[in-house]
Amino acid sequence: MTTPDAEVLIAGAGPTGLVLALWLARRGVRVRIVDKNREPVAHSRALAVQARTLEFYAQLGFAQELVEHGHQVPAINLWVSGKQVAHAPFGDFGRDLSAFPYALIFPQDEHEPLLIRHLAEAGVNVERSTELLSFVQDADQVVARLRLRDGTEQTCRAGFLAGCDGARSVVRQGLRIGFPGGEYTHLFYVADVVAGGAVGNGELHVALDHTDFLAIFPLDSHGRMRFVGTIRDEMVNEKEADAQPQLSWNDVSKRVLNWIHADVQRVNWFSTYRVHHRVAEHFREGRVFLLGDAAHIHSPVGGQGMNTGIGDAVNLGWKLAAALRGRAPATILDTFEPERIAFAQRLVATTDQAFTAVTSNGDLARLVRLHIVPYLIPALFSANRSRRFMFRTVSQIAINYRSSDLSEGRTGKLHAGDRLPWVKLSDEADNFAPLTSLDWQVHYYGNALCPDIRRLCTQRGLALHTFAWQAQFAEQGLRENAAYLIRPDGYVALADPAAKARTLAEFLDSHGLTFG
Repeated sequence: MTTPDAEVLIAGAGPTGLVLALWLARRGVRVRIVDKNREPVAHSRALAVQARTLEFYAQLGFAQELVEHGHQVPAINLWVSGKQVAHAPFGDFGRDLSAFPYALIFPQDEHEPLLIRHLAEAGVNVERSTELLSFVQDADQVVARLRLRDGTEQTCRAGFLAGCDGARSVVRQGLRIGFPGGEYTHLFYVADVVAGGAVGNGELHVALDHTDFLAIFPLDSHGRMRFVGTIRDEMVNEKEADAQPQLSWNDVSKRVLNWIHADVQRVNWFSTYRVHHRVAEHFREGRVFLLGDAAHIHSPVGGQGMNTGIGDAVNLGWKLAAALRGRAPATILDTFEPERIAFAQRLVATTDQAFTAVTSNGDLARLVRLHIVPYLIPALFSANRSRRFMFRTVSQIAINYRSSDLSEGRTGKLHAGDRLPWVKLSDEADNFAPLTSLDWQVHYYGNALCPDIRRLCTQRGLALHTFAWQAQFAEQGLRENAAYLIRPDGYVALADPAAKARTLAEFLDSHGLTFG
């Protein structure tokens, strides 16, 4: 059999492809990552790095680097029809839920170079100006045709192909997988500006009125910010009638900017775009996978898009590494699509509803936006339970795989398939520290570990981490004297309240998992 040029070929070097390449490289998988663009993105709408993504980056060893260079948003402000109706500190939202209990702004044009640098340190360089033209697959490999920087074509043989190549994915089109969904009627703009006034305080501002929507994201504490808003339909129609489709900052309505006291001093970059909401009909066919925008696109509400793609990458990365190294049967790859497509479908549905509510011109939407939201949002922000719910949802720590074939058992409210609850043990330690191994492990929370569990883990080469019982474990849903088998991505695979070695052994054997 011919040795493949790469065990995994990745098309697309955005954050999704880069994280997939990095996870695989860290697990010793031979990776090739290509991108048709000459350089990383210079401008991007992707800004927010959610807590779950930072937890993945902590596993890879560089979360703190993002935190130090990014901007922690201290609070969110809601403005409706010229009045500030809500102000909520973000720091309270995720307290005791994550090591990263805040919203972090770190623009993609800074984010990608950081990932590229860490990938290079792992021995993998992005092949720029290298375009995937087509591919075929059989039972043993994928054969891809590439166009190189000098215009020549090359054949690449790989064990698997990952399509991380965006909304116009060549990989998805090559698989002839449908991409159902639609496009919102409004035209949106994005602008990087320097501004002062009430919005120049380093906080997030969202403004709503009868016809306009504007979100202001701080890029730092010194007046750099990103505006995302709607352009009125009449302005778009007027430009089209004049055969001048190129809109500029001068075409943006300044009414909302005036009543929230935004003093725009300089516009560094401006662009317009249409927002789509789509989910691919499948995320996998044979040896080929779809991730990120190639698999799902949705509104920018909540800063979920890039983070969802990174979640796809981590989910697929550890499974490919396990299958390629014989640590799990190839059937483990069958769990990628059902685990990730279910979340993508829910996300598109919920963000579509939220986005429609804040941008629609319909009478009902206006009623909600202008007369219900000003009373509802302050009440939600003031209630501790709702703040925690919002953090869990937006941060993506609430994503679960309870219905997965890899999930078995529960201990009270904590189900297999849930993310391992984060618990701070001291100023310097937490129960997530062992996850940096990027490998399977057993966690035991209690004081009377059965010797058979320890013996089984030693025999199987499976890491075991014991934590003396503390009351705070129960507060996060963990059960005293229970054992948990943790997946490489930090999700609970097996939750056993009795902590029996036999139960653990049966799970490992039924899924063909080996270690060491």
